[in-house]
Amino acid sequence: MRSGLGESVMRRADRLQPVQNLADDAERRAAQRVAAAERSQREAEAKLSDLESYAADYQRQYTGRVASGIGVTELRDYQAFLARLNDAIRQQRAIVSRTRHDSDAERLRWQEAAKRSKALDHVADKWRDEERRAADKREQNEIDERALLKAARTER
Repeated sequence: MRSGLGESVMRRADRLQPVQNLADDAERRAAQRVAAAERSQREAEAKLSDLESYAADYQRQYTGRVASGIGVTELRDYQAFLARLNDAIRQQRAIVSRTRHDSDAERLRWQEAAKRSKALDHVADKWRDEERRAADKREQNEIDERALLKAARTER
């Protein structure tokens, strides 16, 4: 004695599986994009740190050279190079800012994908639990029915 409810619930859970797989894949891809964005951010920050360190060293050299006396041409060259270096630092700061923004945006997209995946898992688990309870109820009804039939036969 099979009821259509249990089979229907199981079919729902089975039909949801491909959607769950897609959501899991989307979450996994989003996590990979987060990792790539964070890697780009670290690389940009490291490059900025290197540029700032190089500029500080070059500034010390410049200060030392000025104190010991240098020619006008060399002074202009130092100043021009420091200006270009400072421009490169400003540009790299903008890149760091952009990579931080990109990393934050990717993290938010990943969190949303994770929420969708978790929600689908929850629905599928609920449907499987409903199916299991329906199957347990059917089994108990069959046991009760057999017990009643046996008791009725025994009374005759």
